[in-house]
Amino acid sequence: MEPSTKSIPENEILDAPLHEIGFEISEISPQKIAGHFLVAGKWCNPFEVLHGGVSALIAESLASMGAHVASEFQRVAGVHLSIHHLKSANLGEIVYAEAKPLNVGKSIHVWEVNLRKKDSSNLGKRILISSSRVTIKTNMPIPENVKNVALNIKKHARL
Repeated sequence: MEPSTKSIPENEILDAPLHEIGFEISEISPQKIAGHFLVAGKWCNPFEVLHGGVSALIAESLASMGAHVASEFQRVAGVHLSIHHLKSANLGEIVYAEAKPLNVGKSIHVWEVNLRKKDSSNLGKRILISSSRVTIKTNMPIPENVKNVALNIKKHARL
């Protein structure tokens, strides 16, 4: 099934680093965060393939956003990221990302984040390019100066 390519308006207010790379979020819920982006030259290594650090940025951003929603908009912080780079995504390809929770505890969440690209030999199929596990600390106190941080995500989350 092809994920939606419709993006959520005002993407930049949800996650500035993701917005900077052109990542378009298409779904936000406690069970899944999804989106896509076009691999541009700024995000490639000298061999014109997606830089692994960009894949890690996407993984931690999506898992953190998902944990924030799943923990009923409590403060969260990434504490561990493990990523496997399996295939390359080349300059000009579209990369699709999906984050899903593996475990949602009271104070620790574990999320799996997979990045895929279209298979040029089988257009209905997607090739896994990276797989990540992200451990997130949740339910931390929210400082007064950022009490309204959840308002923008709440507008777009399917709860």
